[in-house]
Amino acid sequence: MSPARAPHPPGAPAAPARPRPRKRLRGRAGRLVARLAPRSVRARTTLAACTTVGAALLVASTALLGLLHANLERSVESGAREQAVAVARLAADARLTPLLPLDHGTDFVQVVDENGRVLAASQNLAGRPAVTPVGGPDGHTTFDLRPFGEEHRQRVATVTATTPSGQVTVHVGSSLRTVDTAQHVAAGALLVLCPLLLLTVGVLTWRTTGRALAPVEAIRAGVAAIGDRHLDLRVPVPAADDEIARLAGTMNAMLARLEAAGARQRRFIADASHELRSPLAVLRTQLEVALAHPDPEVRTTLLEGALEDTDRLQALATDLLLLARLDSAGPDRSADSFDPLDPVDLAELAAGTVRARAGDPHPVGLDLPDGVAVVGSRLWLGRLLTNLLDNAQRHADRRVTVRVHREDGTGYAVLEVANDGPEVAPEDRERIFERFTRLDDARSRDHGGAGLGLPIARDIARHHGGDLTLAPAPGPTVFRTRLPLAPARS
Repeated sequence: MSPARAPHPPGAPAAPARPRPRKRLRGRAGRLVARLAPRSVRARTTLAACTTVGAALLVASTALLGLLHANLERSVESGAREQAVAVARLAADARLTPLLPLDHGTDFVQVVDENGRVLAASQNLAGRPAVTPVGGPDGHTTFDLRPFGEEHRQRVATVTATTPSGQVTVHVGSSLRTVDTAQHVAAGALLVLCPLLLLTVGVLTWRTTGRALAPVEAIRAGVAAIGDRHLDLRVPVPAADDEIARLAGTMNAMLARLEAAGARQRRFIADASHELRSPLAVLRTQLEVALAHPDPEVRTTLLEGALEDTDRLQALATDLLLLARLDSAGPDRSADSFDPLDPVDLAELAAGTVRARAGDPHPVGLDLPDGVAVVGSRLWLGRLLTNLLDNAQRHADRRVTVRVHREDGTGYAVLEVANDGPEVAPEDRERIFERFTRLDDARSRDHGGAGLGLPIARDIARHHGGDLTLAPAPGPTVFRTRLPLAPARS
């Protein structure tokens, strides 16, 4: 007697159910199928093509054999019925002879009266008693002809006729030997041709897929050979204008962008190292002299200079951090990665920024109409305007002008910052937007410029869906910022 189970305590976690054997078997079968499944695209494509063609061949062969069998049997049955009708017509006209001729493909003919007496028959049934039709396993009505040396199937047509001496029944049996032979020949031919066709499809699919995937393998090998120090290499582009060629072109374009980004990063690191090295060296020299100099007044002067250089280093570090954040956002992302986007009135932003710069050396003229708003980050757009004003104040002779207006028919707002300083040479009009570029190096260093203000301003404009350019000469130096207008409020 088995021991009684202890009751399950209330509130206690239930014991885990044991996995059912069926589930374990399913899991094993799934792992086996996954292990045996082809892994390469070439093998999977070949298997799919062979499976599809094989299924189509199976359906087509079955249908073909069925139609062939039905048509041949219909033809045999039609011939037997025609002869049965002809014999019945002779019996009705009282022209029936004891021996009846056989048509081509007919096994026997027998005419029996109502009492089962044989009135006429073909030569092979002459003197034989009446034979009784038997239903065959395939639904056909046949006679047992084994006593006459015939064991193949027959199709029997039975027709009744009324004669002067009473009603008679005419049995005509047609041989199905030709039907069976044709079906066997067709089945044998299909049994040989279908595997050959399936093998041909598999070989052609394997070779065609291999040729189609050869450029992909070349692209994969080319990408595998490209390291972080060999971004100048490119993958081969096939001659055909197809999807693989477009893939190779896209891959090469991506490698070109990576190469440009790597070169830009290396140049940025080199320029930042150079920019940091000089003020750090000056700061170290000032501190060492101040530490060693006995005069307190000279020491105070040196410490004040060191503090100015520290401020310059702090500003440079802030700019470098901002550039790093702009680069990490990418050119296709807006400034919402830094600050929420809101409608910003450019006129209000410009007026507030200018009022906060009370100590600028040159006066700033304003041309600010109302109702010119863009969608963006007020913080970053303020930084853009501040950088443009710093640059304008650094190079202006007497006056700086800020102007805001709508660009007709484009859906863009324009923010212009102009100064009456010297014109920028044509060869330098794009170079000034490169990082750490200073057209007048000595003067820029005296005023604290590091060559990052304009590049930062352009990056901010582009991250807002616009751009920053230098207006065409001649005339005053005008930096023009185009930004998409904010949607009109309903």
